[in-house]
Amino acid sequence: MKEKRTTQSVQKTLAAFFRTNRRMPSYAEMISLLGVQSKSVVHFWIGKLIAAGLLTKDEKGHLSLTKCPFAIPVLGSIRAGFPSPEEEALCDILSMDEYLITRPEASYLLQVSGDSMSGAGIVEGDLVIVEKGREPKGGDIVIAEVDGEWTMKYFRKQGKEVVLEAANPKYPLIRPRQELKLGGIVTAVIRKYHH
Repeated sequence: MKEKRTTQSVQKTLAAFFRTNRRMPSYAEMISLLGVQSKSVVHFWIGKLIAAGLLTKDEKGHLSLTKCPFAIPVLGSIRAGFPSPEEEALCDILSMDEYLITRPEASYLLQVSGDSMSGAGIVEGDLVIVEKGREPKGGDIVIAEVDGEWTMKYFRKQGKEVVLEAANPKYPLIRPRQELKLGGIVTAVIRKYHH
């Protein structure tokens, strides 16, 4: 069964192509990229994206994405999704994804609460970029679910045993009693200073 396309899914496909190739696809490339039969269907989707404000066309007919093409999902401690067109400054900061994020499709943001990682320079209110699907090494900072509770700690190995260590001496070592699930490795920290 063929996947039903939406303007958002088409925009995401074009953004993924842009991220990989640093240019927008040609009309011919869009036929295979979008899995459609003809250029007229491509024109239909371009029209819909332009109408939705997700794409613009200049006087020469060149297409460009209006939203930040390097945006990644934000998970946790948020009431509404971002970036939005009104938050261009924020979008610009997050377009540093090229520098901060190697795998946008496997990355997400979390907001930090608590002070257990203060010794690593990660404090309450910071945003951390987390990458899923990589095997952690000793000393990596990981997001993990330990016996049903999520936490952010250093990943350490003591022989064959995995322990999680805080970057604050007032917190004890965590040894999983029943289960340890990894939610990803922290790859970067973003801090916004308020005036």
